[in-house]
Amino acid sequence: MAMRMLVILLLVCIAEAQLHGIKNFNVNDYGAIADGNTDNSGAFLKAWSDACKWNGKAILEIPRGTYMLNLIVFSGPCKGWTIFQLQGVLKAPINNPSSENTWINFRYINNLILNGGGLLDGQGPSVWGHKNPHPLLITMGFGFINNSYVHRISYINSQNAHISMLECRNMTFTDITVTAPKDSPNTDGIKMAKSEGININNVHIGTGDDCIAILSGTKNLTISNVYCGPGHGISVGSIGKNDEDVDVQNIFVKNCTFNGTSDGLRIKTWASPLNHTVKVSNIFYEDITIIDVDHPINIDQEYCPSRNCDNKVPSNVQISNVHYKNIQGSCKGEVAVNFKCSESNPCQNITGVNINLWSSLGNKTTLTNYCSHVKGAFYGKQVPPSCV
Repeated sequence: MAMRMLVILLLVCIAEAQLHGIKNFNVNDYGAIADGNTDNSGAFLKAWSDACKWNGKAILEIPRGTYMLNLIVFSGPCKGWTIFQLQGVLKAPINNPSSENTWINFRYINNLILNGGGLLDGQGPSVWGHKNPHPLLITMGFGFINNSYVHRISYINSQNAHISMLECRNMTFTDITVTAPKDSPNTDGIKMAKSEGININNVHIGTGDDCIAILSGTKNLTISNVYCGPGHGISVGSIGKNDEDVDVQNIFVKNCTFNGTSDGLRIKTWASPLNHTVKVSNIFYEDITIIDVDHPINIDQEYCPSRNCDNKVPSNVQISNVHYKNIQGSCKGEVAVNFKCSESNPCQNITGVNINLWSSLGNKTTLTNYCSHVKGAFYGKQVPPSCV
C-alpha cells in the first residue's frame, strides 16, 4: 500500500513538473523553411498558438537562418511566460497587400520575453522613395503588453518606425540595436504612446528620424545609457496636434550620448487650437554628452515640419518642471539652447545646472541661447550664458 502511494505521488510530481515546466516550440517543427523566400507566417502562428496554450514557460524557438514572414499578429492572453527566442533573421515583405501598418504585432500579452541575439530586417531600401498604395510597415508593434522584456535583438532598415508601443505597462528594453541610414524617412527607433513604466537601457540607435519619440500619454519613462546618432535625438512629442492628446509626465533621461544628430534633448509641440490644455511636466535630463549636434537643447512650441502651419494661435500645451543637469559637448549650429515657448502658456520652472556647450566649427563661431516666454533659473557653469 505504501509503495502504491509512493508511485502515485511520484506520478503526480512528474505531472506537475510537466504541467509547469519549460517546453520548446521550434518553428521548423511546424513547417517553417529558412530559405529567405517562403512565407512562414502559417508555421509561426501554429507554433505560437501551442506555445501560448502551454501552462508553464514556453519558448518559441526560431533557429539560425533567414525566414520570410508576412504581416503577422501574435496575440494573447497566454497561460504562462512566453519567450520569443529569435536566433535567426526575419525578413519583412516589400509589398504590403493591406491597409495595416505593422509587420510583426504582439497584442494583449502579459509576461513576454523577446531575446536570442537575432535580427529583424524591414527591407526599407526596397520601398523608400517609391509610390506605395499601402502603408509602409512599422517593424514591430506592442499593444497592451504588460511586464515584458526585449533583450539582445537587432533591428535594421525598417520601412517606417522600428518599434512602436501603445497602451503598454512595465516593459524593459536592454542591449538592442536599431540601425537605418541617416536619410531614411520616418524611421523612428522607438516610439511610444499611452504607455507607463517603460525602461530603455543600454541601447544603440541610429536612424533617419527620432531615436526615441515620447508621444501622448507616456508616463514614468526611464531612458539610460542610450547612444543616439544619426537621427533627430530623443524627442518629447510632437504633442498638441490632436484634441485626443493627453498629458506626458515623469520622463527621466540619464547618461546618454548624442553624436551627429539634428537635435539632442527636444520637446516639440504644435501651435494649434486644442480644445483643452495638455501638460508636459517633470522632465529630467542628466549627465548628457553632446557631439556635433545642431540643436543640443530645444523646446519648440511652434513645431511645423511641413512649414505651412498657421502659428498665429499659440500652443495650448503647458510645459513645466523641465530640469537639465550636467549637459556638455559640441554644437555645430549657432544656437546651443533654444526655448521657444508658448505665448499663452509660457514654460514654467525650467532649470539648468552646469551646461557647457561649445562650437564644433572653430573659435570664429560664437554660440548663443534663445529664450521666449520661459520662466525658470539656471545655476553653476553656463556656457554660453543663460538667457533664462
